[in-house]
Amino acid sequence: MTSLLGSMISTLGMALRYRPLIGVSSQVSKANALFNPELTTVRFRYHADKVAKGPVPRRHGYEEKLFQSGLLPRKVSVDKALPMPTYKPKNSWNEKRALFGQNDYIDILGPSNEISQKTLHPTQLLYHVPPWLRGVQGNEYQVLLRRRKFVQKKGYALGHPTKWATLNTRIKKLYTYLNHKTKSPFWKHS
Repeated sequence: MTSLLGSMISTLGMALRYRPLIGVSSQVSKANALFNPELTTVRFRYHADKVAKGPVPRRHGYEEKLFQSGLLPRKVSVDKALPMPTYKPKNSWNEKRALFGQNDYIDILGPSNEISQKTLHPTQLLYHVPPWLRGVQGNEYQVLLRRRKFVQKKGYALGHPTKWATLNTRIKKLYTYLNHKTKSPFWKHS
């Protein structure tokens, strides 16, 4: 192969030396063709050998954690069915389920004690809600004013100075906004 290539180069050099310069571009393209032959790559030279080796091992050593195919779950190593969890019915009479929603209609049904004649409002049963938020109605400004009124008596400003400052800043911003943007009913006819 080397000798063949060497002889082709020498003949090309001789041809290029003695030719006139008129067809130089065609000579260059011929030289390119000699030095850069068109090659087709063969990926699998011996297809029969590749087939004889069998399929290529993929994900060797990987063990699947989730069962994704078939009806009965089986582990690869064990041919035994996976255990089913034992059925345990829910206790529908435990305290949480039995007393769920017991105070929903307390305002409709009236007082529970006929002697005292005291009625309970549903907002009085919201034990998990902070006291300043129970039964509150209104916009954010009104809610924050109510909160400030409740917490200022309990030393909130000394205990939580950053939260107290943030609360007052928000109230001030909402006050300014509502004064500038809210339409007043007194200005309708002026």
